[in-house]
Amino acid sequence: MEATMRDSYVTLADAFRYPAPGWLDALKRGLAAMPAGAGKDAYAAFLNGIDHLPLGEWEELHTRTLDLDPPAAPYVGYQMWGDTYPRGRFLSAMNRALAEAGVPVRPIDDLTGFPEMMDGRVKTLHPKVHGGLLARRDSAEHMAAAEAHGIGMIDMVVVNLYAFEATVARDGVTEEQAVENIDIGGPSMLRSAAKNFESVTVVTDPARYGEVLDEMRFNGGATTLAMRKELATEVFRTTSAYDSAIWMYLSEYGKERFPEEVRFRLEKVQDLRYGENPHQDAAFYRFVDAKEHVLSRATQVQGKELSYNNILDTDACWTAAREFGEPCCVIVKHTNPCGLAIAPDLVTAYARAYEADPVSAYGGVMAFNQIVPGEVIEAMFENKHFVEVIIAPDYTPEALELLDEKRNLRVLKTGGVRHTGGHYESRAVEGGMLVQTSDAVSEDQSRFRVATIAKPTDAEMEQLLFAWKVAKSVKSNAIVLTKDFATIGVGAGQMNRVNSARIAVEAAGEKARDAVCASDAFMPFPDTLEVCAEAGVTAFIQPGGSIRDDEVIAAANRLGVSMVFTGYRHFRH
Repeated sequence: MEATMRDSYVTLADAFRYPAPGWLDALKRGLAAMPAGAGKDAYAAFLNGIDHLPLGEWEELHTRTLDLDPPAAPYVGYQMWGDTYPRGRFLSAMNRALAEAGVPVRPIDDLTGFPEMMDGRVKTLHPKVHGGLLARRDSAEHMAAAEAHGIGMIDMVVVNLYAFEATVARDGVTEEQAVENIDIGGPSMLRSAAKNFESVTVVTDPARYGEVLDEMRFNGGATTLAMRKELATEVFRTTSAYDSAIWMYLSEYGKERFPEEVRFRLEKVQDLRYGENPHQDAAFYRFVDAKEHVLSRATQVQGKELSYNNILDTDACWTAAREFGEPCCVIVKHTNPCGLAIAPDLVTAYARAYEADPVSAYGGVMAFNQIVPGEVIEAMFENKHFVEVIIAPDYTPEALELLDEKRNLRVLKTGGVRHTGGHYESRAVEGGMLVQTSDAVSEDQSRFRVATIAKPTDAEMEQLLFAWKVAKSVKSNAIVLTKDFATIGVGAGQMNRVNSARIAVEAAGEKARDAVCASDAFMPFPDTLEVCAEAGVTAFIQPGGSIRDDEVIAAANRLGVSMVFTGYRHFRH
């Protein structure tokens, strides 16, 4: 019984290991050998829950759950002190306890002859550690010095750094807490070991543990020079990124919004088949500190690989959908919404968004800001609506079952909705990058001004606010016509605003009568207003601020329409 229980505990412990090829099969074998009981049932449920996930998603789930979520971190010392130096003292005490229990452990102070001191800030910074790492094994001088000073060689270093980035990402973290999570000894050992990769194996990524062990088994306990060099390269990439994160935190803490130097950390999400055109190579990267529920952290549930253009359209679509708290459907084509609607439910929102422009909706990308029910997918099938990508927080089982009939359809889930607008947004140009604060101003009606004799009704004002939010997602020059909380005509990307107005009016047709209009920037001439008013538009919203505002207001008064000035624009170049 004791042996059985020990084996069961080992099996359960294996579930906490970083996933690697063959990991799940090993867990299943362990499950089969476990005795019946509540523990086995829970373990079986866990394995069933992850069985369908690819390895990449296991890895992300493991990191997100056990490393980045403090309440779930399965480490006693971490739960008590976080990644701080007092935790180091606890780990030292645990080592002593393991040694007393007969597990071979050599405390660092036994090696160096110096006690851990200064709240754990000084423990591995010692010649007996770094001499053992840096000594060239083929140098008689080095080896003689090591022997003279009682320095033993260290052949392998496995170090995980204090989680500085995860620490500063948490709300309410103080500068003192951040500083205490700056690892010094860890990076120092990694650098020393990596410099001497001809002799020392150094591992800092848990994802490589299995690979390193396999190579050691194959080579009688040794590693190859090629692997040691590869691992050393990873170390310097890791320490460079780690130092950059600390530098960014300290340089931006309480200082200027745009520092003189900025370093972005990106990690590859996937290679792409090609870029905007087949002759262009491409890959998709995300910021290492990207928040949850954004496109770069979305999970692909099914479908073909995302293309470069898919990603651009999906980003535009998901950004637009997150503007609204009400059930919302957005259909995007070539990064512009061709249909956008809010309604009491997603089924109605989809119907209204599709109705706005069925021709453009064909082959588009669709986003929903709530869990998608099966009825939405049924409506899509009834419309014979071909869609490239669907993105939503999640889907009901019925919706997923229906979507499975269209295996090529790319289906993404974000797990939730984060309101649009991070702290910064960036755009690359050749040889550089533009960085700005996000367009996340509060739509405060107290700042608005009715500039015309005619005043919008309460119902018109609600429609105007809706149209104004939609205009944020339309490329300039943007003219948006809406009715009943749905787009009916969108003019985007034209070289002059009046052409955008003509396109929007033509798309709306008879629906333009009693509709409202939003313009993302001021109307430089009365012609834009006149085109829309002649089609039946009764109320307008725009930033104002043109030197010809008086002419535009006079035209509005002459035509008997109302016009609201917001005082700011939503220009999306």
